[in-house]
Amino acid sequence: MKYISTRGATAPKPFSEVLLMGLAPDGGLMLPEHYPQIDAATLQQWRGLSYPELAFEIISLFATDIPAADLRNIINRTYTAEIFGSAEITPVRTLSDGIKIQALSNGPTLAFKDMAMQFLGNAFEYVLAKAGRQLNILGATSGDTGSAAEYALRGKKGINVFMLSPEGKMSSFQRAQMFSLQDANIHNIAVQGMFDDCQDIVKAVQNDAAFKAQHHIGTVNSINWGRIVAQVVYYFAGYFKATETNAQKVSFCVPSGNFGNICAGHIARQMGLPIRRLIAATNENDVLDEFFKTGVYRPRTAEHTHVTSSPSMDISKASNFERFVFDLTGRNAAQIRALWAEVGSGKGFDLSEKLPEIHEKYGFASGRSSHRNRLDTIADVYRSGGGLIDPHTADGIQVAREVRQAGETIVCLETALAAKFEDTIHEAAGSVTVPRPAALEGLEQLPQRVQTVPNNADIVKTIIRETLEK
Repeated sequence: MKYISTRGATAPKPFSEVLLMGLAPDGGLMLPEHYPQIDAATLQQWRGLSYPELAFEIISLFATDIPAADLRNIINRTYTAEIFGSAEITPVRTLSDGIKIQALSNGPTLAFKDMAMQFLGNAFEYVLAKAGRQLNILGATSGDTGSAAEYALRGKKGINVFMLSPEGKMSSFQRAQMFSLQDANIHNIAVQGMFDDCQDIVKAVQNDAAFKAQHHIGTVNSINWGRIVAQVVYYFAGYFKATETNAQKVSFCVPSGNFGNICAGHIARQMGLPIRRLIAATNENDVLDEFFKTGVYRPRTAEHTHVTSSPSMDISKASNFERFVFDLTGRNAAQIRALWAEVGSGKGFDLSEKLPEIHEKYGFASGRSSHRNRLDTIADVYRSGGGLIDPHTADGIQVAREVRQAGETIVCLETALAAKFEDTIHEAAGSVTVPRPAALEGLEQLPQRVQTVPNNADIVKTIIRETLEK
C-alpha cells in the first residue's frame, strides 16, 4: 500500500514514512492510493474478533511495510484492559430513546483521542528505533489532542513534543492535564489567539521545508494518517456491537470540529462497512453543517469563531476536510489545489452541484447544537438514567435526535468523559457528583509548566530551535 498527496505533487510513499511526516511536502494530506475493499465473508469473519484482533486485521491492510509480528505486538501493547478500562475497549450502551453511545473515552486522558494516540505513540517509537531517527512533534490542540499526544509520547525515546493551545480557551481540567506534565520531552506553548491560529502556525512551520527537515518536525494532529487509520477500527467495532447481523445498516453521529473523527468513518464506509449515514454534529461554529446542507464551504477567521461550552469543536477551518473533498472531486489534485487556494485567500468555495453525491453516494448529513441544547441534553440523558455525558457528546446526541429517520439505528461517538467539563455539567444538571478516576484527583492543583506567546510562527520556531540546541 502506497500513499499519495491530495495536492498531487508528492511521490507515492510507504506507511512508515507517511506516519512521521504530517503535511505532505506539497502542502496536501496523505491518503492511500486506494481503499481496501471488505467483502461480506471478511466482514463476517471479523464480527467475532476482539478489539486488538480487529485492529490488527484493519491496520495491516494499510501498514503493509511493517512485518505482521511487529504490528501485532504494537497493537497488543496498545489496546489493553489496563489502558482502556475493559477488554471491550469501546463498549456500546443504549439510551432510553434508542440512541446508542459508543464509549471511546476510557483511555488515560478521558478523551477519544487516546484511541489513536496510544497506537501512534507505540508506532512512532517502533519506526524511529528501526530507522535510528529522532522526531520533534509540533501539534495544535483545541482541548483533547494535546493531552492525548503528551500522555502517549511522554518519555518516549527519540521524541520531543511541542504542543500549541489557545490561551485560556480550554477547560481547567484540560489545561491541567497538559500543563502539569513535567517530562523533559514535553513542551507546552499557549498562543494568544484561537485554535485556528495554533493550527495555522503548525501549517506555517510544516510548510517551511528547510526548517522542517533540519529539525525533524512531525505532527500528531488529525492530519497525521496514523491517527486516521487507528480511528477507522472503532467504526467497525461499533457497528458489530450495534448490530446482530451484517445485513443491518447503522448510522454514526460524530461531534465534528477538525473532521478527523468523521473522516475515519468516511473511509470505513468506502471500505464497505454498512454505514447508512455519517452525521456531522457541530456546535455554534457550524462551518461543516453549512457545507453539508448547502455545498458551500466558508471557513471563518479566528475573530468570527465562537468560544463555546464544547471548546474542542471551536474550529472554523477543518484540516481533514481536504481528504473528503479529494474523494468528492474524483481525486482531482488540480482542483484541490485551486479550491484550497481559495480557502487560503479567505474566500472558501462552492460545491453545491455536488450535494446529491454528498448525501447519496457518500451518506453525509449534519446538524448544529447550541449551548442551551447541550445543557438540556446533558440534563435529559442524566435524568433518564443514561449517566453523565460531556458537552461534545451532548452535541452529537442532540443532532442525532433531531435528524433521526424512522427505523434508523444511530450510534453517537462519545468524545470525552464528563469529568473534563465539570462546570458545564453542574450548569446543566445541578450539584451532581461528577466522577473522575482516582489517579486524576487534585489534578488542577498540581504545578503547571507552560510558555505563553503571541500568535506568531517565527516565535514558535525560535522556541523549537533553542530548545533542541540546549
